[in-house]
Amino acid sequence: MGEIWSELRAHNRAKSGRNILDLFDKKGRVATFSAEADGLYFDFSKTQLDDGALSLLLELARNKGVEERRQAMFAGDKINETEGRAVLHTALRASEGPITVDGEDVMPEVLDTRARCLAFAEAVRSGSFKGQGGRFTDVVNIGIGGSDLGPAMATLALAPYHDGPRLHYVSNVDGADINDALQGLDPETTLVIVASKTFTTIETMTNAKTARDWLAKTVSDPSAQFVALSSSTQKAGDFGIPEERVFGFEDWVGGRYSLWGPIGLGLTIAIGKDAFTGFLNGAATMDRHFQEADLADNLPVLLALVGMWHNQVQGHATRAVLPYDNRLSRLPAYLQQLEMESNGKSVAMDGSALDLHSGPIVWGEPGTNGQHAFYQLIHQGTRVVPCEFLVAAKGHEPELAHHHRLLVANCLAQSEALMRGRSLDEAREMMARKGLEGAELERQAAHRVFAGNRPSTTLLYDQLTPFTLGQIIALYEHRVFVEGVILGINSFDQWGVELGKELAMALEPVLTGESDSAGKDGSTLALVEKVKAAGGV
Repeated sequence: MGEIWSELRAHNRAKSGRNILDLFDKKGRVATFSAEADGLYFDFSKTQLDDGALSLLLELARNKGVEERRQAMFAGDKINETEGRAVLHTALRASEGPITVDGEDVMPEVLDTRARCLAFAEAVRSGSFKGQGGRFTDVVNIGIGGSDLGPAMATLALAPYHDGPRLHYVSNVDGADINDALQGLDPETTLVIVASKTFTTIETMTNAKTARDWLAKTVSDPSAQFVALSSSTQKAGDFGIPEERVFGFEDWVGGRYSLWGPIGLGLTIAIGKDAFTGFLNGAATMDRHFQEADLADNLPVLLALVGMWHNQVQGHATRAVLPYDNRLSRLPAYLQQLEMESNGKSVAMDGSALDLHSGPIVWGEPGTNGQHAFYQLIHQGTRVVPCEFLVAAKGHEPELAHHHRLLVANCLAQSEALMRGRSLDEAREMMARKGLEGAELERQAAHRVFAGNRPSTTLLYDQLTPFTLGQIIALYEHRVFVEGVILGINSFDQWGVELGKELAMALEPVLTGESDSAGKDGSTLALVEKVKAAGGV
């Protein structure tokens, strides 16, 4: 497992009884355990980390080759070793090159594709490219995974910047999803984007065919209102989408990292060229910070090291992402894919079994909603859940500034409450002030004790703009990269999604009676029979 890991665990055991509050007795704690870059401020002082632990974690990052691996990624080396691919989603937000893969500069093609996407988005927004019924009023984006979670999250996050057609996202193969999305839309003024790298993703293509059938009932040429975001021009053409409306991307862009290129077309249509360019610039700014900043001042590195401390050293298996920004309500779901699909691995890069925990379970909801749902467990449950707060200093509605003050107050208060807690003596005093005494006071006081000493971090930003959102997403992308390097795994493949898909394809004909059930287990067969008996499928 390694000497530094052993030192970290020994350090944690030696300090196990220490309270976070006591760490603030040392002058300058906040300055030491915080960092800032280009308007993002990261406070990790409300954790059990001390100087010794942070020093060991930074040494761990250096010894595991974070700096060398970072250089290899930006250089276009094939660090996705199981698939033999480079990892260059960063090129999609770069403004200049050269950036090389296999000795070839990829930036001319990246910039050409970006220009095509921006021009097409402006044509849709201006009405120069229109549907049978005139200017497009609605755009339906059909995709799943990275072709849906990122664009849907960003579209909601940047709602104040929408001045184009309405955006709708369809991902689930459940017919209810596309049925509900199409309800109330006018086929003659609806543009459909089909986002699938291979143009074979079963959920996406099933929904795309349903959308085509829906258009065909009203529109004389349904294919004229389709766009493909795919690397397969041929398959898109077979579907009826001409090459000039196919926007492709290379195999060195993973699905969950693809928002910055053609997969962001729907977002571009919603917010326009200037705002989308600002979004790219924010991410590129974080890329430069990640490349250039010393590890001790590097935001992605620090986020990763705090996460490794909580998961690998302290044994906390989950992390709550709590954006006090309602338009970031889809961020936890986006990060679930980004982090759990990237680092949810049990095999090291060399094929050996991983001798550490894989990445944590990531979950969350926006504040203050979560306070009235699961914060009970976070504050008084028996398991510690490290929390990650995000909050803007300013909102987008100046006339509702009092709302935002209350939102910020709640965010900061929650992080303080997790750390500070409430002792039994304090609870007793509270109950005494309410007039209780004796056994009833003791009984009620016990229920009002908060253990405290629960870790949290806070990411503070000025306002949720396209630039800031780009920074935040790139920050988390690089955090995942750093954690993967330290774990010694490939963060850029996702073989864990394959088996279930293969079995589903084999099971569908069993449900329809077109294939026998040989080789299926008793439980699966019983469930199939129950579905059939209920008149399903």
